[in-house]
Amino acid sequence: MSERSASISRDTLETQISVTINLDGSGKSNFDTGIPFLEHMLEQIARHGCFDIDVISKGDLHIDDHHSVEDIGITLGQAFKQALGDKQGIMRYGHAYVPLDEALSRVVIDFSGRPGLEYRVEFVRPRIGQFDVDLIHEFFQGFVNHAPATLHIDNLVGRNAHHIAETIFKAFGRALRFAVSQDARMQGVIPSTKGSL
Repeated sequence: MSERSASISRDTLETQISVTINLDGSGKSNFDTGIPFLEHMLEQIARHGCFDIDVISKGDLHIDDHHSVEDIGITLGQAFKQALGDKQGIMRYGHAYVPLDEALSRVVIDFSGRPGLEYRVEFVRPRIGQFDVDLIHEFFQGFVNHAPATLHIDNLVGRNAHHIAETIFKAFGRALRFAVSQDARMQGVIPSTKGSL
């Protein structure tokens, strides 16, 4: 396993989740969550971020997907925090624009140590298949609260809900990849004038 890897487990009365990541991977992924559309979106993060990600989640899906989606975001954020350590030498900031046919989204992230989410996305319908699109916001809110990071997500244009969601997750993967990449000129240096993040 890479030095920049982490395994995190979260066990509550609502969900039991384990996440393993390798920031210096090749985009391999394995998911067992019971939520097919979320797994499709997590695969975009892994592939476009070049991260190896495994997620196993058992949750109260008989109620709805909310607890599982939010808690997977939380656990993934915790895994990134652990894998990044003190953040020496990373780029810290990352951004990406990703199109898919008529849809275009922009994602900008800062591993600032300060959680914050600005989410400007309007979906054209409330569900993609059986998946409630409101849960996309909950996933990212969970991630930023526990990474911790500042994250701006903007869907700039789009008519197809699936395309909109996919551009968001692909752009998120690309922005993450840039932000966590190591800058040869910053080796041993924390990218902040404060000296810590």
